Amino acid sequence: MRCLSNSSGTIFARDGNLDFMFRSSRLHFPAFLLTVLGVFIASAFVLLPRSPAADEQRVPYSDKEKAIVEQLHHLRSLPDDDRAHTTKELALQIRQLPATPNKVKLAGGLAILSTEGDFGHDTVQEVATTLATALHEQPQPDKNGEPDLQYLELASLVRYEHVEVKLNTPQFAAAMAKLESDDAKRQQADFTLSDLQGKSWSLKTLRGKVVLVNFWATWCPPCRKEMPDLESLYLKFKDQGFVVLAVSDESATKVNKFLAARNFTYPVLLDPGRKVSEQFQIDGLPKSFVFDRAGKLVAQSIDMRTRSQFLEMLSQAKLQ
Repeated sequence: MRCLSNSSGTIFARDGNLDFMFRSSRLHFPAFLLTVLGVFIASAFVLLPRSPAADEQRVPYSDKEKAIVEQLHHLRSLPDDDRAHTTKELALQIRQLPATPNKVKLAGGLAILSTEGDFGHDTVQEVATTLATALHEQPQPDKNGEPDLQYLELASLVRYEHVEVKLNTPQFAAAMAKLESDDAKRQQADFTLSDLQGKSWSLKTLRGKVVLVNFWATWCPPCRKEMPDLESLYLKFKDQGFVVLAVSDESATKVNKFLAARNFTYPVLLDPGRKVSEQFQIDGLPKSFVFDRAGKLVAQSIDMRTRSQFLEMLSQAKLQ
């Protein structure tokens, strides 16, 4: 689950029968739009209130598509082993659908759900292949001069989940180029923030240590789910020069209240105004970045990670 960042909580939007959490760029909505919290979209962009013309253009779901939607609704309730198997099966079912706009939405929605933990590389590969197939059948136009978010979702799977797809289109190439540019900015990013005790932390002064920068929020369920693993790894490796910097853009009062009932010892930093979040191009939560002892960005995540996945990221910084 990649939660869209906003100071009030997770933002959702509705698309017919689909109720997926979506992740997109951080957007600042007027107050009247924030009242529509609580519903999702699989196509990975915010839907503003639809005009009658837009409703006429919306394609009704077929019986097969409705059956897939129902399975997607319940995917998060499954045990991890069952969820991995079901995710792979859904990828194959969606791939076999005829080429309709709903196929792209279903493929994109499944892609977002497929990275909420560790369901196996083969599973994510099937999901990525299905999304690539849907985009090959139905290329999506650029949005505001940038690749449609479905291409960015696919590019994220390729770049950060290390899957392979065959999609030789300008839109996908542009999405991959955008992620490369974003990573170059993250490599150059530096910051100085204070923790809850008032101590100042600067990223570049931590050269010689392995640093994991984790962006999170109190209202974000997957953020909360991965925090105990971060604490465990911090305690395991801190004597080897491992530092976790957990960055939140919420108020000190809200963060302190949340942490009061939890025994986390790694530094929690406050990012008022989201300046650091913007440096790191944070478009959803949680996200984690690992810098090696030379200050090189060597690994990052696009969603919540399990302990074993965090260990794999740390191994890229020679910490085992």
